[in-house]
Amino acid sequence: MSNPTALSPEERSRLLKLATYASVSVATALILLKSGVWVMSGSVSLLASLIDSLMDAGASIINLFAVRYALKPPDREHRFGHGKAEALAGLAQAAFISGSALLVLLQGIDRLFNPRPLDAAWLGIAVMVLSIIATLGLLLVQRQVIKQTGSTAISADSLHYRSDLLLNASIIVALLLASFGIQRADALFGLAIAVFIGYSAIQIGMQAIQILMDHELPDEIRHEVLALTRGIPGVIDVHDFRSRESGHLWFMQMHLELPAQMPLIEAHELGETVRAAIEARYPQADVLIHSDPV
Repeated sequence: MSNPTALSPEERSRLLKLATYASVSVATALILLKSGVWVMSGSVSLLASLIDSLMDAGASIINLFAVRYALKPPDREHRFGHGKAEALAGLAQAAFISGSALLVLLQGIDRLFNPRPLDAAWLGIAVMVLSIIATLGLLLVQRQVIKQTGSTAISADSLHYRSDLLLNASIIVALLLASFGIQRADALFGLAIAVFIGYSAIQIGMQAIQILMDHELPDEIRHEVLALTRGIPGVIDVHDFRSRESGHLWFMQMHLELPAQMPLIEAHELGETVRAAIEARYPQADVLIHSDPV
C-alpha cells in the first residue's frame, strides 16, 4: 500500500480527475487507431489489443464516476466517507479485463487451427509503437497521482496499463513473425496475451476484495504504528489494535494502557499526543483511541 502525500481535498480531487480524464482520452484514441488497422490486417494479436483498449475505456469510465463519488465528503448515511467506491471500481475493472481475456482466448484458438495470412502488418506495427508511447505517457501521469494520493482505483488502472506495455511489445513481435510467413505466431501470441490479461484481472480483483473485506493494513505499517505508540512517554502498552483501508483513508483503532491513577484530563491529552504522532507519520490515518487503566 502506498503512503500518499498530505494533500488538500481540492488538490487530491484535481489529481484524481487528471488521471481519470487522461486514461479515458488515451483509451479512446487507441481504440480509433487500432479499429482501422485491425479491419485492414485481420490480426488476432491486434484484435486482442483492440479489445483490451475497449476494456480500458470501459474501466476508465467506471473509474471516472467512482473516483468522483469517492471524493464526496462523509455524510449522514456514510459516516466513514465514500472511499470504498474506488475498490468497487477496481472489482468492476477485474470483470471487464476477464471478459477481454476470454474473447481473445477464443479468437486465438480459432486462428491457431485456422491460420490466415495477415495484411498491412507494418501498419499494425506502427500503431503498436504509437500505443507504447501513449501508454508510457499515461503511466507517468498515473505514477505521480498514485504517489501523492494512494488511490486504489488509479492503482488498478495503472496495473492494467503496465500490462499493456508487454501486450503491445508482444504484438509487434507477432506481426513481425507473421510478415515473414510464420502465421501461427499471431495466434500463439494472442493466446499468451489472453492468459496474461486474465492474470492481471485476478490481481486487480483480489486487491479490491481485500479492501472491501476490511483487510488489515500490511504488517510493516501495523508494527511501525505499535512501536511509535509504545515509544511515547506515559504509555505502558497498547492492545486490540485494528486497522482497515477505505479509499485514501486508513482507519485505526487501539486501546492504550495508562497508569490507573492518571487524571482523566492527562489521559485524554496523552491519547491526543498518540493520535497526532500517528497522523503525522501517516497523514491518511483516521485514529480512534480508547484508554484503559492498568
